[in-house]
Amino acid sequence: MVRRPASGEEGPRPTTIRDVAAHAGVSVATVSRILSGTYPSAPATRGKVMKAVRELDYVANANARGLAGASSRSVAIVVNSVVSPHYAHVAQGVQTQAALEGKLCIVGTTGGDPERELATVQLMRQEHAECVILVGNVVADEAYRERMAEYARALAGAGSRLVLCGRPALGPDVPALVVEYDNTGGAHAITSHVLSAGHRRILFLGRRDGYTTPDSRIAGYRRALADFHVPHDPGLEVEGTMERDEGHRMIRERLATGPRDFTAVFAGNDLIAAGARQALREHGLRVPDDVSMVGFDDLPPSADIDLTTVHVPHEELGRTAVRLALERGKSGNPAQHVMLGTHIVVRDSVRPVRPESS
Repeated sequence: MVRRPASGEEGPRPTTIRDVAAHAGVSVATVSRILSGTYPSAPATRGKVMKAVRELDYVANANARGLAGASSRSVAIVVNSVVSPHYAHVAQGVQTQAALEGKLCIVGTTGGDPERELATVQLMRQEHAECVILVGNVVADEAYRERMAEYARALAGAGSRLVLCGRPALGPDVPALVVEYDNTGGAHAITSHVLSAGHRRILFLGRRDGYTTPDSRIAGYRRALADFHVPHDPGLEVEGTMERDEGHRMIRERLATGPRDFTAVFAGNDLIAAGARQALREHGLRVPDDVSMVGFDDLPPSADIDLTTVHVPHEELGRTAVRLALERGKSGNPAQHVMLGTHIVVRDSVRPVRPESS
């Protein structure tokens, strides 16, 4: 944002970090720490700083003045973590395509903090990245969508491009490219596979209301139940996050509440499945002899545990995101929304249900 000159100043001047600090009523050091994500801060303080950033359209641009007008040689990817196999494989695809395009790949991590993600997108404007790629799960509430839409417009105004990778669109009037995979279709297909084996009590692990990835997967699960005329039982949907330890916890707690009331498990991802399988084994239950199980992602450890799962084209997601974002200037109207397919990988983790246990 260009601010009006104060009395005695000549011409407009860009917003500075001092302007943000004054607007928020905090120190310059506090603003710097919050925007860099390197120091913990109180939610109220962070909220004031991010509100000032939005209202002033501030970009932390210590280097931007020197880079003004310079052509970018980088693409940016923002993920929750580089440890998770899902994010790591998408990031590898981004890196591979960026290298083919002669671009440097900048990676930012958020730890799942929406405020830090928004701040990171702003900071990527400082680096003049040709595109900023946001990957994976997010709480898509209205406030978040409005703020990210503002940032998408700001990036477009600076000649960059926001890419939503594995996420739904922000709206028809938001200048952002969407590259996603068929979460709902994959979940419908894998649930139908289990239902076709005669199972009717399928435990879903990893419901997390308001989060885009679990919401779309559970939608496919419910749709398959409806297609097979199986009544939907909310009690078979277990809330939890997408980590291995959570899979272990969800099954352990479920089996501790009373007799087993399910014959199959649909784990929200393969990490959940690995933890759930361990908990079943600790209770003397074998997969698939006693309990059938399926997952989602087709990443380690799915092959190691012989898990039937849904294959997600992780690296292709990253490559496609970079390729389409950089093609915006080469072709008249590059695709705004690309949906990549998913498919089932059948291994040995589903057995036909015995009539007495259905």
